[in-house]
Amino acid sequence: MRIGIDVGGTNTDAVLMNGLDVLGWRKTPTTPDVSDGIVKVLRNLLSETRVSAADVQAVMIGTTHFTNAIVERRRLVEVAAIRLGLPATRSLPPLTDWPADLASAVGRHRYMLKGGNEFDGREIAPLDELGLRDVAKDIRRKRITAAAISSVFSPVTGDMEKRAAEILAEEVPDIRLSLSHEIGRIGFLERENATVMNACLVDLAFAVVSSFRRALHELKIAAPFFISQNDGTLMAPQHVERYPVLTFASGPTNSMRGAALLAGLKEAMVVDIGGTTSDVGMLMHGFPREAAVSVDIGGVRTNFRMPDVLAVGLGGGSLVRDEGARIGPDSVGYELTSRAMVFGGDTLTTTDIVVAAGLQDIGDRSRVKHLSASLIETALDTMHHMADIAVDRMKTSAEPMPVILVGGGAILVSRGLPSASKVVHPPYSSVANAIGAAVAQVGGEVDRVFAVEGTTRDAVLDVAKREASDRAVAAGADESSVKIVDVEDVPLAYLPGNATRIRVKAVGDLLMR
Repeated sequence: MRIGIDVGGTNTDAVLMNGLDVLGWRKTPTTPDVSDGIVKVLRNLLSETRVSAADVQAVMIGTTHFTNAIVERRRLVEVAAIRLGLPATRSLPPLTDWPADLASAVGRHRYMLKGGNEFDGREIAPLDELGLRDVAKDIRRKRITAAAISSVFSPVTGDMEKRAAEILAEEVPDIRLSLSHEIGRIGFLERENATVMNACLVDLAFAVVSSFRRALHELKIAAPFFISQNDGTLMAPQHVERYPVLTFASGPTNSMRGAALLAGLKEAMVVDIGGTTSDVGMLMHGFPREAAVSVDIGGVRTNFRMPDVLAVGLGGGSLVRDEGARIGPDSVGYELTSRAMVFGGDTLTTTDIVVAAGLQDIGDRSRVKHLSASLIETALDTMHHMADIAVDRMKTSAEPMPVILVGGGAILVSRGLPSASKVVHPPYSSVANAIGAAVAQVGGEVDRVFAVEGTTRDAVLDVAKREASDRAVAAGADESSVKIVDVEDVPLAYLPGNATRIRVKAVGDLLMR
């Protein structure tokens, strides 16, 4: 049996599953100390299902803590941003185009040294080791505890970043290092940005993982626990302590994976409706379609793997104005149970509309009986139009496709959508995020440039597939269950050597020891 947990900004959800069967679920408000909320929801869940802590084989946790820290500019440490690329890359220093407040929060400690590689691994310049030791002295003087090392084309060969890390570890023994070839993809500035973001979160990562450990220890759950990352797969706790940035957007990803399981569909559009927004994304082979372009996080362009999700201002707490013709984007959010009309408040929300229309029995319906039929009908039309437009924008063809509705606000969509071949309201949809965490698999990925000259395309693809599969096994996947779920092959005509960029993703079931 597994437990899936989703620690959101408003609620902490937990679900107990035996295989693919849901045995029970609970929801409780998220607490300032994460462990308190987890203890409470798990204690309630185990009590309700009468399952012993000893019977739990694994716990999977999804969290928004690291994304929120970047967005809110809090609990971040100062970072030494070290770039290996001179004489190239001089014109755009590290932290270029970062929002001023976020750049200040991470310290603006920028260092540029000779080094880097060409796309085929040839050196741009040898690593400036003496210069790096001088940088280390400055880091010690400033008492900086984290560093991000980025080198040109390091996804092709990470040797220079690794050597730089060895030197820094010798000179500053307690420093925590983030290496760009372990985090981002091809695309230097975006990869560097992601690496600096990762470095500024390391202290928070240790604190959050420790909170999870304390919560499980208090409940005497000895089973191993894992944390979900943004491509729908799992990471071990020690991996999260090194790479917290890989958890960004794990919430929408878990919801989409849970939706795929609950609806029994692997190719569909998912609309996850919360209290403030709706996240819309497309399932491909049962996994979220990944963004093909740079993703903006807290005002910074990054290029690590992220789900392609469109957020629109439609949620259960969205305000209704102009006789129902305008909905959102502002929302009462977590104050829904005090400000919405059906709960005794004076703010007209989308939840009030569906109750007034007789579609849901929530709160006190008599408080919205005065709403006119025309206002109710207009608001319902607006809600469905917003959902339909969002689905249509995320589709890759004009053909209708299945739409799966999940989240606590899924009650807002009560009829078909023109862009959908069918609309599915699966059971347990309000805790799809926790279910997605519980059924998550283990993944491995390769994304780099290969020179095909002197070999064949098929041989290069085989190398990439083996490497992705090996990474999945190294991350904890059962080798017998690993399969390739995505292959992308893009020839690069502007580079010599018949170069091609290959991205391969492999996933497998968690090896239960």
